[in-house]
Amino acid sequence: MTITPPALSVFETLESEVRSYCRSWPAVFDHAQGARLTDEDGHTYLDFFAGAGSLNYGHNNPVLKRALIDYIERDGITHGLDMATTAKRAFLESFQNIVLRPRDLPYKVMFPGPTGTNAVEAALKLARKVKGRESIVSFTNAFHGMSLGSLAVTGNAFKRAGAGIPLVHGTPMPFDNYLDGRVPDFLWFERLLEDQGSGLNQPAAVIVETVQGEGGINVARPEWLRALSDLCHRRDMLLIVDDIQMGCGRTGAFFSFEEAGIAPDIVTLSKSISGYGLPMSLCLFTPELDIWGPGEHNGTFRGNNPAFVTAAAALDAYWADGQMEKQTLARGEQIEQALLAICDEHARLGAQFRGRGLVWGMEFTDKSRAVAVCARAFELGLLVETSGPQSEVVKLLPPLTVTPEELDEGLRTLARAVRETA
Repeated sequence: MTITPPALSVFETLESEVRSYCRSWPAVFDHAQGARLTDEDGHTYLDFFAGAGSLNYGHNNPVLKRALIDYIERDGITHGLDMATTAKRAFLESFQNIVLRPRDLPYKVMFPGPTGTNAVEAALKLARKVKGRESIVSFTNAFHGMSLGSLAVTGNAFKRAGAGIPLVHGTPMPFDNYLDGRVPDFLWFERLLEDQGSGLNQPAAVIVETVQGEGGINVARPEWLRALSDLCHRRDMLLIVDDIQMGCGRTGAFFSFEEAGIAPDIVTLSKSISGYGLPMSLCLFTPELDIWGPGEHNGTFRGNNPAFVTAAAALDAYWADGQMEKQTLARGEQIEQALLAICDEHARLGAQFRGRGLVWGMEFTDKSRAVAVCARAFELGLLVETSGPQSEVVKLLPPLTVTPEELDEGLRTLARAVRETA
């Protein structure tokens, strides 16, 4: 299809220069349903971006939309701070019965604020409060948010520079395979912990993503995660898993760490926990860590009741019978086979891919190629973004509810985009 760039006058003249996604996708979007968005000129796009992972159940999912409309029409509570409401109770009961109890996870649930970085800030603050220490260990190419505490444990130099002040009390360690397997896992980390002259203060916690989404779709091996969990327990450090983008079924299981068989001390969730793209986040932690004083961490919009409604509806509709995990893994195999074919066709470009479930990345020897592929994909009607510190990875993040036919269509479009930019 031919796309004519729209007149973006009000966006260009009034909106801040900080805007980013709209620069890659110069369209004015008007409505969306499922895995497709439509712009104001009637052009339709297949969405393999899914609101950066906040729309695991697609745009305007009819089951969640019905629950939300019914709640609004009966004048249900919209803004509730941390007051008890029927919507919050329904969500907590569904979350306990469908997610926590079947996995034997005894977590307490904290509503820290509406966004992922709110959950990360709460996790870091709680870890420091519990352990009485300041230092937090994170990993190379990690991304945990844009507020100051989250930035301090984020690896991306460009994003860190935006803070404008020193980012302290965080120490990076090599993520899985960062040194191409030439050094045993955690050799450096363990040596620093043992050496009284290393300069590393005893950490309160370690924070990790099982799959680094913004960092380039770097997938941690289950054995690496198990070794990290063991190291944390042996060295009296709390383990925080940031499951903001990879949780809520993105990798198959509801939590991305389930495959590794670990039980983190603290877990952060956001993005697709509301199910509908409504702002909501959770900080989960074991009961003995719940030493907060009332109001010690709060936020005006931590009680987004419409998000509780759609979150409960998503759990009830998609996670009560165990089918979503199987479907996601099957769709993931479909993507894997298509990416294998693309990489075989373009072996001379050094094309390679990696991923889990319904999050995948493709990289080329020429690191600038990913930007060109994503741009051509947009012209062909497919939304895919880049990731990695140099925007060197084409990132695929379709809704979990994408059909096999839509997935095939998008993968064929991606293959064409790679071919036409080779």
